Amino acid sequence: MSSRPYFETVKSFADVPITVHGVETSVFLEASEGLVQLFDLLGSGVFGFVQSDIRGNIGEPRYQADSCCSTLENLVIREASCEDRHGTGCLIRLTRGLTFLCRALQHMQNDPSVELHVCFKRSYDEVLRHHHTFFVRSLAAVAVRAAPYRHDFYARISQGAPTEKLDAELARWLCGLDVVINRLKAFIEGGGYGRI
Repeated sequence: MSSRPYFETVKSFADVPITVHGVETSVFLEASEGLVQLFDLLGSGVFGFVQSDIRGNIGEPRYQADSCCSTLENLVIREASCEDRHGTGCLIRLTRGLTFLCRALQHMQNDPSVELHVCFKRSYDEVLRHHHTFFVRSLAAVAVRAAPYRHDFYARISQGAPTEKLDAELARWLCGLDVVINRLKAFIEGGGYGRI
């Protein structure tokens, strides 16, 4: 008996509402937490620093959502006139982390012959490398090399379901994430609020 693939057990980014006012904060954060839990399936603390960073950057937007900001864009606009823009900084770093993961998983899906560590290395170089110091880059290189084999990772996230089912749900999930991160990047960078 097979259980449902991992991406069917957590909130999908494809289900995050986007209105004329922006990306709904609480549902976006719920989907982000689901992504963080994905790393538990990698085993042995691989990418623990990414998990920790994403979890930390979820906290401030969650606090803001609970108090007054129903969309991520409202959070950024509200803080633009303040001296302390902690929520905006957290959202920028969260968006970077999600972009890194999205690109790595897209590489995994688009190139079935390549091992997972290569997909994460490509993504790291595209998205995060230019934001990090030499020391952090060295840590990231070690973490990337510790990624599980592609076959093992697929087995963990499919949780016994057919690969086709996993691929379909993963593609839907990544498409939704891609829409959200591109929207946030355009809003943040286009408005001069920061750089993703």
